[in-house]
Amino acid sequence: MRAAVCTAYGPPDVVREADVETPTPGPDEVLVRVHAATVTAADRAFRSGTPRFARLFSGLRRPKKTVLGTEFAGEVAAVGAAVTRFAVGDRVFGATDLGLGAHAEYVRVKESGTLSAMPAGLTYAEAATLVDGTALAFLRDHAGLHSGQSILVNGASGAVGVQAVQLARHFGADVTAVCSAAGADLVTRLGANRVVDYTRTDVTKEGRTYDVVFDVAGASSYGRCRRLLKPGGRYLTTVPSLAILVQAPWTRMVGGRRAIVAFTGLRPAAAKAKDLAVVKELFESGHLVAVVDRTVGLAHVADAYRHLDSQGKRGTTVLLTGPLV
Repeated sequence: MRAAVCTAYGPPDVVREADVETPTPGPDEVLVRVHAATVTAADRAFRSGTPRFARLFSGLRRPKKTVLGTEFAGEVAAVGAAVTRFAVGDRVFGATDLGLGAHAEYVRVKESGTLSAMPAGLTYAEAATLVDGTALAFLRDHAGLHSGQSILVNGASGAVGVQAVQLARHFGADVTAVCSAAGADLVTRLGANRVVDYTRTDVTKEGRTYDVVFDVAGASSYGRCRRLLKPGGRYLTTVPSLAILVQAPWTRMVGGRRAIVAFTGLRPAAAKAKDLAVVKELFESGHLVAVVDRTVGLAHVADAYRHLDSQGKRGTTVLLTGPLV
């Protein structure tokens, strides 16, 4: 089968299309013909080997997993003898958890893993963008966001940001979205009460305060954003740094304003599967929409990473390994 292969750390051009062995499903596994897979900030970290401590998971000298990619959507191509929930031909979406491997024509996942029937009315590309449960885990589990609170989402027009804006509104919060001017209309449509263009305004100097600051882009820091937090407020970031790794346990012990970093990708598969069911229900009830920024064919996978590195993204970059249907 064809796959996007990364055998060394480096810039986008280290990823190339190549032939690899097609996986064979075990008794409790499902083989999915992947049609679309997301290209995310986590994939970028595994490709580039930065931050350096990420190599503790991805490989010290070179990537241990040469085919990246986690979230996908496609069609069941084969099932193991013990599989009962899925059948050949089913349209499914899900995640490979820590196994990676979704940037390929086929991927093998456990029946009990993060896998579900696709909601009706979605393309494969749209379905793939809904799988990531990062925003849900941060806002529900780590922020405890609820009605009447206020939240600032920094990086609101990116892949995690667009879900964060929608989920925050669903939870009943007042949402301030920080993004470039190019994403302003999008985040407004998604439910932001107020939009700040970071190229024109420094939100840390506005004098406003929030119950939660969700720094999706990792573009700021707890030190800079502490002044934005109300008493008992929480600063959350998806991007680990040495500073936040020290601040998180310290602020938890001393109370008051908290700094929080969470590694949502390391959650158990059962937890991710439950979150996928929640996301699917939110989409079907009209509380969540899919936002595809750009689709890129497998032969041009390096372009997907180059676009991921660019500013002003609006939604999720998606790698197509099959027809967009």
